[in-house]
Amino acid sequence: MVAEHATAAGNAPEYLTAKEAAAYLHLNEKKLYELAATGAVPATKATGKWLFPKRLLDEWLLESAHGGAMTDRLVVGGSDDPLLAAAISVLAADLAGEALVAYSPTGTRLGLELLSRRKANVAAIHWGPVESSRTVHAQLVGAHPGSRDWAIVRMANRAQGVILRPGFTEADNLSALAARRARWAMRQSGAGSQHFLESSLREIGIDVDGLEVTGLALSERHAAALVARGEADCAPGAASAAAEFGLAFLPLGWEAFDFVVPRAVFFRSLFHQLLDTLRGERLRPIAAALAGYDLSDLGRVIAGPEGAAPPRTP
Repeated sequence: MVAEHATAAGNAPEYLTAKEAAAYLHLNEKKLYELAATGAVPATKATGKWLFPKRLLDEWLLESAHGGAMTDRLVVGGSDDPLLAAAISVLAADLAGEALVAYSPTGTRLGLELLSRRKANVAAIHWGPVESSRTVHAQLVGAHPGSRDWAIVRMANRAQGVILRPGFTEADNLSALAARRARWAMRQSGAGSQHFLESSLREIGIDVDGLEVTGLALSERHAAALVARGEADCAPGAASAAAEFGLAFLPLGWEAFDFVVPRAVFFRSLFHQLLDTLRGERLRPIAAALAGYDLSDLGRVIAGPEGAAPPRTP
C-alpha cells in the first residue's frame, strides 16, 4: 500500500503507485508504463514494481512547460574542459546569488548516466575524431533512456592528444613516445580522452596494456596536474589542458566537444546565457591563451528533438 511510503510529516505519499500516478498525471496506465520504461518520466522499479516519486513528478510537469522548477540552476556534468570551466566561473560570478551554475567533470559516459538519472541538467561529451562525431555522439546518446528528448549542441572542435612534461618534447609521434617507456597517467574508463588515446594506439599496433601506468587521472586538469608535478611523463588530454599548466602537447587529432541537453533545459535562459558567455568578449582571450579550440560552430544544434531550434545569438 502507498501508506507504507508516506512521509513522516503526515499522510501525503512520497511515492505513488502506477494507478495513483496515472490519475495524478491524467494519463492512462499503459501510457505511463511506456513513459517509465523509456525513462521519460521519473520512476523506480527497485522494489520490483513501478513507483513514482511525487516530488520528481511535480518537477517533471513544470519542466515540461518550458518554465521549470529548477530554472534558477544549471548543473553541467560530463567531460572536463578548461574553457568551459572558465565560462561557468564567469557566469556564476555574473549571476551572484540569483542562480546556481555548477560544473562536475565526471567523464563522458558517467555524465550521460547522470543526465539520464536527472542528476545533471547538461552533459558535456567527446568521443573520437571530429569526422565521425555526428554519428558516434548520436549513437552514444541514444543508448540512454529518455534520450529521444535530448538535443546535441556543439561547443567547439578541440585539439586532442597527449599532455607531456618538457623532457619528452622530442617524442614527436605516438610510436616514439611509446618507445621511450614513458610513465603514463591514464584516464578512467568512460573518459573521452582515454578512448581517443586507446583508439590512436590501436591504429599503430600498440596495446595500451603494455604501457607503464603510474597514476589515474579523473579529469583533464587532474591529468595535467599529475604531469606538472612529475608523477607522470604524459597523459591523454586536450591541448587546452596542457596549455593551462604550461606543459608540452603532442597532437593526435581534432574532436567534437558537445553539450547534451534535455528539451526543457534547452529552452532555459541559463543554458543560453552559458552559450553567450562562451562566445562573449571576456572568454576570447582565455580561449586564445589556452589554444586548441575552433569555436566556429558554437551553439549549433547537431541533433535534437523536434522543436529545438538553433540557440539565439547575442
